[in-house]
Amino acid sequence: MPTRVFLVRHGATALTAEDRFAGTTDVPLSGDGRRQVASLAERLKEETLDAIYTSPLKRSMETAQILGLPHELEPIPEPGLREIDYGHWEGMHRSEVESRYEDEYAIWQEDPFTIAPLHGESGVNVLNRALPVVRAIVDRHRHRTVAVVSHKGANRLIISSLLGFEVRGYRDRLDQSPAGLSILDFMSESRARLRLLNDVSHYEGIPERILTQRLSRWWGRPRPDDFRPETRPQS
Repeated sequence: MPTRVFLVRHGATALTAEDRFAGTTDVPLSGDGRRQVASLAERLKEETLDAIYTSPLKRSMETAQILGLPHELEPIPEPGLREIDYGHWEGMHRSEVESRYEDEYAIWQEDPFTIAPLHGESGVNVLNRALPVVRAIVDRHRHRTVAVVSHKGANRLIISSLLGFEVRGYRDRLDQSPAGLSILDFMSESRARLRLLNDVSHYEGIPERILTQRLSRWWGRPRPDDFRPETRPQS
């Protein structure tokens, strides 16, 4: 039996909805975020969880607490799971960063894995602290199931590295929605199989404000009509 990890991104925050850089900025979940996480907790309540680990930031701790309630589990904070530090971009709108730090932002977009904003972290820095945490959790809970709550950037880096993807493209090729669920099965600390990626089917009936966000400069801002069922004119 493999070790199973439910890898979860925290629920939405006010900064998520505003498309701001919120790495180390410590904000709680929004009302939407709590509803998203509550729906995921309902989905996972029948699972047998051995433990719940989480980034120590408020939005992740709150997510882990909601997920842990049905299982009577207290979240275990792991500093290595915290989000990327965006340095002097923290708290700024993406459009503001693009205009005020045009050259720096352009260089970072080309290679966010090795390039960091001023006073911030690169993807390499994040992976160097997050991946050992995940491997230690897998070793500690062999043949059991655990939940790990982290962040959009950190989760994408972890998944890319474990699956042997080209990590430099993690921002363009992978997404992590608020309260999105990914499932990884481990045969050893370094051998993982992705069973589910960024699933939000538990969202039914919850407004998906995440659809207004951008993945990167290569992905344009989607229009509401792009996500509506096709309708045919009545004859």
